[in-house]
Amino acid sequence: MEKNTSADLILDVDQSPSFGKGILLSFQHVFAMFGATILVPLQLGMPVSVALFASGIGTLIYMICTGFRVPVYLGSSFAFITAMALAMKEMNGDVSAAQTGVVLVGLIYVLVALSVKFIGTKWIDALLPPIVIGPMIIVIGLGLANSAVSNAGLVADGGWKAPAVALVTFLIAAVVNTKGTGLFKIIPFLFAIIGGYIAALLFGLVDFQPVLDANWFEIPNFYLPFSTGGVFKQYDLYFGPETIAILPIAIVTISEHIGDHTVLSQICGRPFLKNPGLDRTLMGDGIATAVSAFIGGPANTTYGENTGVVAMTRIASVSVIRNAAIIAILLSFLGKFTALIQTVPKPVLGGMSILLYGVIASNGLKVLIKEHVDFGQIRNLIIASAMLVLGIGGAVLPLGPVTLSGTALSALTGILLNLLLPKETKAS
Repeated sequence: MEKNTSADLILDVDQSPSFGKGILLSFQHVFAMFGATILVPLQLGMPVSVALFASGIGTLIYMICTGFRVPVYLGSSFAFITAMALAMKEMNGDVSAAQTGVVLVGLIYVLVALSVKFIGTKWIDALLPPIVIGPMIIVIGLGLANSAVSNAGLVADGGWKAPAVALVTFLIAAVVNTKGTGLFKIIPFLFAIIGGYIAALLFGLVDFQPVLDANWFEIPNFYLPFSTGGVFKQYDLYFGPETIAILPIAIVTISEHIGDHTVLSQICGRPFLKNPGLDRTLMGDGIATAVSAFIGGPANTTYGENTGVVAMTRIASVSVIRNAAIIAILLSFLGKFTALIQTVPKPVLGGMSILLYGVIASNGLKVLIKEHVDFGQIRNLIIASAMLVLGIGGAVLPLGPVTLSGTALSALTGILLNLLLPKETKAS
């Protein structure tokens, strides 16, 4: 393994703390990923226990694939919420298309990883320049806006309690993010959920009955694509148009994967995209995502929250994050704990989502600014305009057995326009 040559770390990637200190550091990572990891299944109506289990198992799979050389935690991905929710809606609540789609996304990662290993990465750069990636990320964030506003109770007949709880949640997240230090700065979303939950309690918006009914120890509510004799719920592997519409989002999440590892490389002073290599990091992320969806969980993705913890604590120990993954797996079997999470009311989720989804969209703007995309060029204006209007406008394009809509249609439009429109020269 290449040694750290620039980063000022307290613990390097291959170093481990003492047992007691290590457990505390691992819980810090659990807290960091927790708010976002549980928010995705709560938004989709999926079992939180399965999402926690999948995040832990997925992280361990990733570490095995990368030879325990990269301090990355995998948690629930926001990028697939809209597409998965739409697939469930079109199939009257059946999760078959959504889960099959995400399994296939994981396999796409594996195929891309193999192509990177044998061909290189130039084709990715040509297919996904910043003018395509930036608007894609904006569409993902703003495409979730209606869900955030609805959950926050900001509708004509919503009353005042739900918006009040959403406002409390939003303000706590905003203040802690901007003013917080130390532990507060690391886990602002967890503090916001707790604060919003307390406000919801005061307004009588929380139902504790599921917690009272739950057992202390419960096996996660896995969904599997085969019969288990009633032990677990079953879904069918389904390869219809609702499934296919999920696949183009892999384009966005692969680009985010590369960006996250680039940032982490700078923090740790190690070229992770070369050693262990992009092929192995993509392979780990892809297998983890496929396994998560196979057992009924959401897609996995590398978590910026945990990368932030590494940056702030200057502790890049892989063993610390490995133990955080094990803790997440153990928590998924605590029935009353996961039942308590399920009681988080929608206004709390709405307040959090207004901020989180807005941040996702803003990150798309950051890509455009950071990469100095020139909107003085008509070509760039056309690509961005088409992608934003089609993606946010909810455009739908039936193509025989496949229907493209929203993010998927926007992504493919951007890729095609980028390939077809002639490049502009400075003279033109």
